[in-house]
Amino acid sequence: MGLGAVGNEAAAASGAAEELVALVRPPRGPSPWASRLPVMTLATDAVALASAAVNLVAADRDAAPPAPVEVDRERVAASFGSERLIRIDGAAPDAWAPLSGFWRAADGWIRTHANYPHHDAALRTLLGLGADAGKDAAAAVIADRAAAELEAEAARLGAVVVAMRTAAQWRAEPQGAAVIAAPLIDVRRTGDAPARPWRSSGAPLAGIRVLDLTRVIAGPIAARDLALAGADVLRLDPPGLPEIGWIHLDTGQGKRSTLLDLADTRDRAVFEDLLRQADVLLTGYRPGALARFGLDPEALADRHPGLVTASVSAWGTIGPWAGRRGFDSLVQAATGIAVAEAADDGTPGVLPAQALDHASGHLLAAGIALALRTQRRSGGSFDVRVALARTAEALLRSTDAVVRQDPSAAAPVRTRALDAGPIRSLQYAAPALAFTGAPDDYPVAGGAWGADEPAWAD
Repeated sequence: MGLGAVGNEAAAASGAAEELVALVRPPRGPSPWASRLPVMTLATDAVALASAAVNLVAADRDAAPPAPVEVDRERVAASFGSERLIRIDGAAPDAWAPLSGFWRAADGWIRTHANYPHHDAALRTLLGLGADAGKDAAAAVIADRAAAELEAEAARLGAVVVAMRTAAQWRAEPQGAAVIAAPLIDVRRTGDAPARPWRSSGAPLAGIRVLDLTRVIAGPIAARDLALAGADVLRLDPPGLPEIGWIHLDTGQGKRSTLLDLADTRDRAVFEDLLRQADVLLTGYRPGALARFGLDPEALADRHPGLVTASVSAWGTIGPWAGRRGFDSLVQAATGIAVAEAADDGTPGVLPAQALDHASGHLLAAGIALALRTQRRSGGSFDVRVALARTAEALLRSTDAVVRQDPSAAAPVRTRALDAGPIRSLQYAAPALAFTGAPDDYPVAGGAWGADEPAWAD
């Protein structure tokens, strides 16, 4: 068997455990990662499950036995660590804002995230700092305040701050208990509907239309997986909330990107027309944030029978933290990973990649592919959910051995010359998925954020 503890847990939750487990072969190649937790096994499990789910879809479409999958650790490590490999016109982007990171509070540590301008502004309000204040000023303020106090006040102001906890402390929190109770991949039937046909032949997901309302990493990774398998993926963002440029380039391969304001009557009509023709609606905003637009799964199942809805959240969809902002780095700090990976002197540690984001994205793609397969087989509307905190819990619980580090492991990258716009060249990590016929490179890379028409490709 080629799956570790996390992969077997995810397969069981997906409803297709026996089929998935039978397809996955042990991964090949060395790992460049050094860690105390079995994060490489988490990563290869997630990529293998997404790949195997795509092969199950292909088998249904071709009326043939499903093919096995074997993932490559070097490609997985490169893809998960893509922010270290991307080069835009030869230059590496600044991945972290000055006020993002670990800080020593009066009674422990906190982790902040201020990469987006609105989060930076909220953090400065929390700390009473002006726009020009730097890291030394922030450190002085934080050192005089309690970690839990900063965390609670940040949630009220819309800043992104968590107190660092051990795994035991997190599990004792109401939100930790809520996360533990949820399955790793949460698949629910939301309504009855006739089975939809597969629209066209070719790639496993050819003819599938995906509306991608996600941001940052996990959701865009799931959408990118679907695009690599042949789906027509249209990313949709509000005009006033631009994505960080390098992140869009790092996760946007194979997709088109358009802008619509759902609060605008005309844009909303365009969106509803797109939704009417869609097979999947993928969202990554905080739970409940889109309910005012009638985009909760049950309402969508009533309006568009047969639709597969899917979402990724930081903290899960129930519990006192469900509506809070969160990112991979903060989830690592809150759930006990930063303590588990800490240095011998107690300095907080991190995983060797944004592995919760990437793994959750691949797990979500696996759940979506399997939900599409079930819908085409027997009908119904379905909702698929994953949460970064639940992925963290699975990693912390894992009893797998840590894969030994091999510093000689290569980093498969691709470089592409761009002939339109201000960017002339782009280097990025090669795709990691290993489904049968998976492209060795993304068919499309380097598309500008918001530059496409709000229409399906066909």
